[in-house]
Amino acid sequence: MPADLAVIGLGPFGLPLAQAAVAAGIPTVGYRTGPEPGSLSPAEQRRMLAQGFRVTTSATELGRVRTAVICAPTAPAADGGLDLGQVESAARTLAAQLRPHTTVILESPVPPGTTEGPLLRLLESGSGLRAGRDFHLAHCPSRVDPGNRDHTPANTPKVIGGLTPACTESAAAFYGRITDKVVRARGPREAETVQLLETNFRHVNIALVNEMAALCHDLGIDLWDVLRCAETKPFGFLAFRPGPGVGGHAVPQDLTAHAGRTLRMAELAQEVNGRMPRYVVQRAAALLNEHGKSARGARVLLLGVTYKADLSDLQGSPAQEIAVRLMELGASVSYHDPHVPSWNVLDRPVPRADSLYEAAADADLTILLQQHRTYDLQGLSVKAQLLLDTRGATPTGAAHRL
Repeated sequence: MPADLAVIGLGPFGLPLAQAAVAAGIPTVGYRTGPEPGSLSPAEQRRMLAQGFRVTTSATELGRVRTAVICAPTAPAADGGLDLGQVESAARTLAAQLRPHTTVILESPVPPGTTEGPLLRLLESGSGLRAGRDFHLAHCPSRVDPGNRDHTPANTPKVIGGLTPACTESAAAFYGRITDKVVRARGPREAETVQLLETNFRHVNIALVNEMAALCHDLGIDLWDVLRCAETKPFGFLAFRPGPGVGGHAVPQDLTAHAGRTLRMAELAQEVNGRMPRYVVQRAAALLNEHGKSARGARVLLLGVTYKADLSDLQGSPAQEIAVRLMELGASVSYHDPHVPSWNVLDRPVPRADSLYEAAADADLTILLQQHRTYDLQGLSVKAQLLLDTRGATPTGAAHRL
């Protein structure tokens, strides 16, 4: 059966979209844009293949679909903006195969103006077709939350901003086959800016609670009790949790390189969140010192080195910097993570603990960085000699919390 949808980019944005489309009965083909860390388990990917999903290396198949969605990953660039290299490469590949009446949608996180600017130019120059007349063009900000079982593509509204009203309706008709609700934006720039706002909203609020964590520690206040009480307010408050840093693929954007503007709050949030790995190591060294031990020569066990619980994705995980800083202090670092069979830091393998409880009992300090579902935190708090909980996940009084 010929594919109806081509998903270009099979990383953290593309695979979940392909999974949702296949589940909705849409014949789907996937096309890789480069090395892309997957966000689905091997079992989930096997299930997709059993349902008819195909991965192709032939670009000609991109010209046989009614809808093509570019989901190529973007990453921070040296100038503080986003590296759009894989998005542009995907656009060139698609343009060479593009047929009239195709609906092209961009889901990759991009600066406002990308869809009707660089993307449009690449598609038109490479295909000889005109956007809005010969083919539809729209932006739909990705709202993937890997591992979230409550909010899936089927029940998460999709925002659509088309180059023309007809482009919006064509994209809306496609997403209407996948999700319960489609929200129409005024245009591509508004849709792109939705992602900018949502991503920076998350980072700014995490930065606020991270600063509160340091403040409360200095004042001898139980932050976790403060949060427990504050989240009972039914209006004007949304609870966020502190942590060792912020990872993932949706990075806050500095628009200086693209629009000559900067979001000061987003800059401050990046600065605060970027300091958290250093703060965790400072707290770890202080804890060891309080218990008569030096960081130099201390055996430190890191629990959970992925950027999010119950995933295998290491993108942007603060565990990397924490491990490096501990090693620089002379600590002997090992790790345990049920989703990561091997882990390298500074191009060297980090010893992996096979037995969690034995490793925690043997370590001078255990640091919980990620709260994987498989961790028995009550049992862990009993076995560990000294436990620093950066997630507030252990029972009250069972560990030293961030």
